[in-house]
Amino acid sequence: MSLHPSQGVSLGDTVTLRCHVPYPAAWVRLYRYQNATYIEQKDNVQDMAEFSLTSIKQEAAVIYQCQYQGLEPAGTLQKSDPVKLVVTDHRYPPPGISLSPEEHVEIGTNVTIRCWNNISGVAFFLHKDGHSAPIQRQKLSAGSTATFTLFGVTPADSGTYRCSYRIRGCCLLFSPLGDNVTLEVIPRPAPPGDNGGASRDLVAVVVGRWVAVIVFIIILTVSVLLVAQR
Repeated sequence: MSLHPSQGVSLGDTVTLRCHVPYPAAWVRLYRYQNATYIEQKDNVQDMAEFSLTSIKQEAAVIYQCQYQGLEPAGTLQKSDPVKLVVTDHRYPPPGISLSPEEHVEIGTNVTIRCWNNISGVAFFLHKDGHSAPIQRQKLSAGSTATFTLFGVTPADSGTYRCSYRIRGCCLLFSPLGDNVTLEVIPRPAPPGDNGGASRDLVAVVVGRWVAVIVFIIILTVSVLLVAQR
């Protein structure tokens, strides 16, 4: 089962739910998850049945599931995996966000991201660009600020972060994404006295050998001159 579009759905949009069957089916039904009454049925389906939800309202933001009856063998019933229809409600203000320490952070540092709004007791979600699902979640029983911590950051934690929050109620209804913050994880600076350690060691070895050769030449030259004078 799949949703189209799968992301960025808002109240009033149209969404298509597609139920894929591995072999021809006598019928395919669309259910709200764990609900005994189906919403719609398609008959004589070869490989896929499409169900459209038009001008979706708050109550449509729930979990859906397909069930189908195969033709061969007759009477076989199967259910698909459930799919969540997450809907954005733009009537709610997007949350604020802050990053500490700001922007350029050394590897291994703990980073704190705070999200807030003016509504108490909601569930906050932390999003990272490039990820289809939130990377962290925090439910607040009171208050309106959530704190997310990234422990011992690595270069993989670099990126752009945003927050959203879920509205309390019956459905999978979320606020719009808020402003973003950008985190850049950088290497730790070399310890004092260790600048170019390996290169300096190599230079020291080369210089030392040249000094030894020069000293040897001077001693040899002096010896030859003394012998000549005698």
